[in-house]
Amino acid sequence: MAMQSLDDLFVHELKDVYDAEHQVVKALPKMAKAATSSDLQAAFEDHLEQSKGHIDRLKQVFDLLSRKPARESCAGMQGIISEGEKVLEEDMSDDVRDAALIAAAQRVEHYEMAGYGTLRTYAHLLGHAEVAQLLQQTLDEEEITDKKLSQIANGANQAAMSA
Repeated sequence: MAMQSLDDLFVHELKDVYDAEHQVVKALPKMAKAATSSDLQAAFEDHLEQSKGHIDRLKQVFDLLSRKPARESCAGMQGIISEGEKVLEEDMSDDVRDAALIAAAQRVEHYEMAGYGTLRTYAHLLGHAEVAQLLQQTLDEEEITDKKLSQIANGANQAAMSA
């Protein structure tokens, strides 16, 4: 698809983040299973449900734009998840693994926040106020998840230091 306008770019990026959310939904159960901290497991499980909601919200966005939901392969998220999966293969103590899982999850969150922030801005510029509001809602949820992970990291990183 040729991108000749901001609208074309906006739709392309929506498809990209739609694919990214599907990748996250696939990766989170593995991360939850690998975590040893009950708080971290719960955070991953909560975010899994939230991510499913993000997919549904993106479907609403596509509908508001009179577009069929479609995925554009998100190589960025593929790379971030691939790096995170290496944590699952490494020989680490439980505490160190939890700290590494949090770092991997926060990379995912920061990538998603960048994408949703950009999309929200494009939606505003293109006059899609309701779409912008939906994207802002997802961005807010991603930021809350990132803060929750930071709180869990405080204890996990301390435990990893004494491992």
